[in-house]
Amino acid sequence: MIILSDPILAILPIGAMGGDGRIVISATRLYKSGCRPTAAGMIEPRTSKLAVRRLHLNIVEWGDPAAPPLILQHGGRDHARNWDWVANAFAGEYRVIAPDMRGHGDSDWSNDGDYEMLDYVDDFAGIVSALDLPPCAMIGHSLGANILTRYLGLYPERATRLINIEGLGDSPEAAARRAAADPLETMRTWIARRADVTTRQSRDFPDRATLIARLRKADHRLDEETLEHLAAHAARSNPDGSVRPKHDPAMGTTSPVDISQATKERMWAAITCPVLLAYGADSWASNPASDGRAAHFRDVRVELFEGAGHWVHHDRRADFIAVARDFLR
Repeated sequence: MIILSDPILAILPIGAMGGDGRIVISATRLYKSGCRPTAAGMIEPRTSKLAVRRLHLNIVEWGDPAAPPLILQHGGRDHARNWDWVANAFAGEYRVIAPDMRGHGDSDWSNDGDYEMLDYVDDFAGIVSALDLPPCAMIGHSLGANILTRYLGLYPERATRLINIEGLGDSPEAAARRAAADPLETMRTWIARRADVTTRQSRDFPDRATLIARLRKADHRLDEETLEHLAAHAARSNPDGSVRPKHDPAMGTTSPVDISQATKERMWAAITCPVLLAYGADSWASNPASDGRAAHFRDVRVELFEGAGHWVHHDRRADFIAVARDFLR
């Protein structure tokens, strides 16, 4: 069922059919801007490499290895260490596990430049299996949240709670445009783009300050401490003082043969655990409470954070952590 978020500061109703045939109304709660904790005194994590699908994937962990697991999955062109603040907030209660996806952070790049959504989902399934994890809580951002959500659509018994930060993929309008496009032309465009991106070399930045300026442009809400931390883990230093981003420049091409919107909706409906969809009020992403996507989940709540863009867990960090802590109880 879809539950009503309460108390409510701003309401965007959607309708959904409950199990008893009633129309259940859900809503979006608008969180007002609050404070942000500093990075001072954060716990340094432990790291290891895991052999999955012929790749060595970097795994970052915080907390007691015997504690219940909490998985944090980063977004595209990001890295596991972007979760440091969230991980530190939960390390006292959980074994917090943050994988670097293929082609990201300190994980291997795909030899053929292949970064299809199904590859990411398969990698994640391999990580869960290799770590022999019990059903557990999961939090994902953007691409990472999409991966978790598709995985749980296939294996709903693997999670106890899911927090998805702006990771449902295309809005219904974008999905309709994609479905209406000529599939042959779409495939030709994809092949041409693949030929381009797989020959790309990583772009070096003259120094870390230049990379920080680029990150600041992507999200002007980030403070200097956050920018410094993200940049430090996003790139490797060269002998001449320049820095090179860790992510593979070949990623980013959208597959012309992704699953249909109907299949996505079927996967969302298959998820049995409670789901929280977190969205920024200032983000470009379409709100699933108003565009109808939230109605496909069995047990869902949508939280809208005022003053946040796409990176809700950075832009409204303290408030996001508070909401997540309450949801995961």
